[in-house]
Amino acid sequence: MATAIADRPQAPVGLIHLSLAVGGFAIGTTEFATMSLLPDMARDLAVDAPTAGHVISAYALGVVVGAPTLAVLGARMAKRTLLIVLMTLFALGNALSAFAPGYGWMLAFRFLSGLPHGAYFGIATLVAASLVDHGKRTQAVARVLLGLTVATIVGVPLANVLGQVAGWRSAFLVVAALAGLTAVLVAAFAPRGRADPDASPLRELAALKRAQVWLTLGVGAIGFGGLFAVYTYLADTMAAVTHVGPRLVPVALMAFGIGMTAGNLILPRLADRALLPTAAGLLVWSAVALALWPLAAGTFATVIVAMLAIGIGGALGTVLQTRLMDVAGDAQALAAALNHSAFNTANALGPWLGGLAIAAGYGWTSTGWVGAALALGGLAMLAVSWSLERRRPPV
Repeated sequence: MATAIADRPQAPVGLIHLSLAVGGFAIGTTEFATMSLLPDMARDLAVDAPTAGHVISAYALGVVVGAPTLAVLGARMAKRTLLIVLMTLFALGNALSAFAPGYGWMLAFRFLSGLPHGAYFGIATLVAASLVDHGKRTQAVARVLLGLTVATIVGVPLANVLGQVAGWRSAFLVVAALAGLTAVLVAAFAPRGRADPDASPLRELAALKRAQVWLTLGVGAIGFGGLFAVYTYLADTMAAVTHVGPRLVPVALMAFGIGMTAGNLILPRLADRALLPTAAGLLVWSAVALALWPLAAGTFATVIVAMLAIGIGGALGTVLQTRLMDVAGDAQALAAALNHSAFNTANALGPWLGGLAIAAGYGWTSTGWVGAALALGGLAMLAVSWSLERRRPPV
């Protein structure tokens, strides 16, 4: 389904995309930086490291629950207004996280912070795509998601340093400030379009009746899981297999972020010309890169190369976001938001399966083989989707 061009905005399109990307930067910073802040957080909240890790799960659960719920509840709202509400809620959740008096409160506040994540990205990418020609939609989506990928290069290391200097709570305050800035920028520059008079929660829920929506979400939930299988255990793998100190782990994480950013800058141009072939190519790329991880983990130089290659596969998220625009019919908001529920499902599935392989005695690098299998699983699901579409194109 083509995305209609929005009412002509008063601000330049590039400035609107940048404003939306600032929100992505805030979300990416809090999502990934929390992992590096866990040791200090655990000490301050008087819990052990595994228990502290549940705050990450609470955030992910918030994303999975909040993405469809808020997209449906906000169906009758103008997209600009909904984006402001979502970023305000995100700012509130992170500000409360900074002042959490105990572990239980921290779980609750991280869940609250995760609620607007998927809905924000879903609505923001729809707005971004509506401002450009149909043949440039994926590039517009990529500009919004570029905020998230840049966060893995700049935001996460800075949050980590800030956490060491001023305490982990300060990092959440900075994220809250960025979210507040996003709300102001969206209010100032986003198109003041009116709500769709025909929009309704029931119309959004119609997306759940479409097989192609479920198949596309399945591609993300399974195919993206391999990336997280390796990423989650990177620090442990580098310590046990690469035999390097923890100071070099951020370098590898930055290499991953650079690869993801490069992928989101380059591959959307291909996707706008051939969407499904690009998605298939990314899954094959990921399968190969992940399968080579056990060989690459032996030296620091090859770890960097491998993380760059694995990061490039992260462009799959941008491609699938556009795919959902094509198959969701009139239920655009819910389908777009669910894309991020799918990726947070991948964020749970990949580490879980990787952990099972490690616990079974296959070694730290076995996460690469797990990841390759997941990428191939996503490719198989994409093949089913592609085959069905050739028989019956989406309306």
